Amino acid sequence: MAAVLTPPTAPAQAGPGALPRARWGGWRERWPLLPLVATVLLPALPYGASGGGGPADLASGLAVLVCGGRLLYLRRRPLSATAALVLGLPAAGFAVATVTAADPAAAVPGLVRYLQVFVLVPVAVFLLLRDAYGFRVVGGSLVLLAVVQGVTGVHQYVTGTGASYMGEDVRAVGTFGPSDIMGMATVVAYGLLAAAACALRTPRAAPSWLRPAAAVLAVALVVPLMLSFSRGVWIATGVALLVALALAGRRQALTSLAVLGAAGVVLVGGFGVGSEMIADRAASVTRVTSTPDRSVSDRYAMWSAAGAMWRERPVTGVGLKGFPAHRDAHASIGLSSGSDTAGAGQAFRRQALLSPHNMYLLVLGEQGLVGLTALVGSWAAILVGAVRRLRRARARGHAAVDCGLVAVALMVWQSVNFLYADIGGPTTVLSGVVLGLAAWWALAEPERVGAA
Repeated sequence: MAAVLTPPTAPAQAGPGALPRARWGGWRERWPLLPLVATVLLPALPYGASGGGGPADLASGLAVLVCGGRLLYLRRRPLSATAALVLGLPAAGFAVATVTAADPAAAVPGLVRYLQVFVLVPVAVFLLLRDAYGFRVVGGSLVLLAVVQGVTGVHQYVTGTGASYMGEDVRAVGTFGPSDIMGMATVVAYGLLAAAACALRTPRAAPSWLRPAAAVLAVALVVPLMLSFSRGVWIATGVALLVALALAGRRQALTSLAVLGAAGVVLVGGFGVGSEMIADRAASVTRVTSTPDRSVSDRYAMWSAAGAMWRERPVTGVGLKGFPAHRDAHASIGLSSGSDTAGAGQAFRRQALLSPHNMYLLVLGEQGLVGLTALVGSWAAILVGAVRRLRRARARGHAAVDCGLVAVALMVWQSVNFLYADIGGPTTVLSGVVLGLAAWWALAEPERVGAA
């Protein structure tokens, strides 16, 4: 998406497909984007570790170090007062939950992880993006990752080499394996939304073929998304697309809905791409009291356990990383000991259920009202600010409306998806990148956002 766009330094007379030398020379000043691009692309790299940081985490750490080094070298005020408050607010909740935990030492690893994902990485993205061109580079990286994982996932479905689902090895999981079945669905959703936003509002300096190419990519990525059989991701993606369509304008919304509807009919109805399994998976969301899906009943049991932890310690929660230790004391007897995973090159194994698969309930149970208010308050401020700036940018004919659509769509997706998922796995660090992109659009100085 972004790698083909003409940067601000390019001559005005250069044609859409031209590659002026200034473009490549500009990378001498844009090299700090490289750790961000690596952070986006490396989560899909298998590293065979059951815990600890993976390649993407190392890249995100490098991005934070580069950001800190640049601040020391340039001697500039890093953040405005508003940005510092919004991006730094979650740290206060994390610190309180760590100090008040029954075992503060055991909570320290959770503190480090939460600070990385929800404070340090978003701040690094916010500060390393100089203008809309940098935003598009990172957004284009999300699309590239989604395409690679989507192709891998479709191949797994077609050849029967995916993760086990309903007795068949057909679930598309990309390179993430059955132990992280949400990984491929997450990155495909990110790329789909970024491509759809580009198709709705293509940058002015983009080549003429970018809009149709982005539209084709967005529609094509629907296939691996559906074959992931991830219900929460389907819901979050649908909501985010509807919000983006509503903010893009009535004409674009009607046209895009017609295209998506036709594509759905052709892919599922015409070719029968997983239609029976997809329909059964979607229907299982509502079967909670009659004949519930095992994963659905387990999820509701863990939600109930998180709520019980909060009622026990409503202000500060049971402490970071405290959910696994307190789960059995608060969960119903209907909760199973774990979920079965197999396929995609992995033997059968029993995976323990160590989180409620709802970020808001996880934070409420572990950090109480203090932590939830700080974290959700920060996200709400970013989302509201991003929507307000997008509406103003549309009204004024801003050149970077595409960035605003990407930021809002990704932030809406993350907010909705956290109703069905929480942090964990190699794609966790991408949540920090998404928050950073949305925060940059919502809170950066107008001259930085205006440099399209």
